[in-house]
Amino acid sequence: MYQMYGVVPPMITPFQENGEVDFDSLKTLVNFLSEHVDGLFINGSYGGGVLMTEEERKAVAETTVNTAAGRVPVTVHVGTADSLSAARLVDHAASCGATAVAAVGPYYFKHSKDEIVHYYTALVEAARGRVPVYVYNNPQFQGYPMDLDLIRQLKEQAGVSGVKDATFDIQTMAKYMRLLKSDTFDVALGTEAMWLSACVLGCKAFIPGIANAFPEICKKMFEEGISGDYEACRKTQFEVNEMREIMYLARSTQLAIYAMLEIRGIVSCYPRAPFIPATAEEKAHIRNRLQSLGLIEG
Repeated sequence: MYQMYGVVPPMITPFQENGEVDFDSLKTLVNFLSEHVDGLFINGSYGGGVLMTEEERKAVAETTVNTAAGRVPVTVHVGTADSLSAARLVDHAASCGATAVAAVGPYYFKHSKDEIVHYYTALVEAARGRVPVYVYNNPQFQGYPMDLDLIRQLKEQAGVSGVKDATFDIQTMAKYMRLLKSDTFDVALGTEAMWLSACVLGCKAFIPGIANAFPEICKKMFEEGISGDYEACRKTQFEVNEMREIMYLARSTQLAIYAMLEIRGIVSCYPRAPFIPATAEEKAHIRNRLQSLGLIEG
């Protein structure tokens, strides 16, 4: 059974200035990342999946899978506000060659535990055993927490195959690893901020936003941790966390990533409205901090 391993960035989706998906830049980004990381997580929070139509999300999934061409596994975020749309996205992802799917809990409304179990059951049924279904536990964006008992229900009753933990709570991660992780249930860390701690707990994959623009240092940190070189990993973890501070020089971390990709010369593209690109002043601050850390040339 597939389980995530290594550095799996939540890839941004490049857009044109008019708001259309920039498929040329998307292919460029997939090619760049495929040379440095262990997998791709697409159409999630960084990827602006909920800002796209169902057809656009399908097109991005197809383009990503086809461009990656088997070099790295692709996990497609399929979460929506309703079960039927999410189930269609599951079926499409499985049909177009994705390795796995993940879904944030149904959002906008505050749902009961029974309704959330019903939602994920529909996604597992739509997968029909072709791809594993991950819970993407992101309280900030789904609008409510999922406690340990609910995740256990989703594992045992709905049949999900893993969880991407975006709670930023190391105690939650520890409980997942101690009580839920198994050969048939995966646990992936949804941030780069706590990789060293999660690695010590036995986690084997993390999903770092900063790896969109700087995958090399995330790969270095992963390899140090997974090999047990915790002293080196701690040093790199501190460096990565300092880089994370740069992401907050823009109005959102996603906008900072678009700016970093432009500054590095990888792709120059736009977020989708209503997001407004980082300002010239924000980009200047980001560039200066990257230069001060030696991450780009002066």
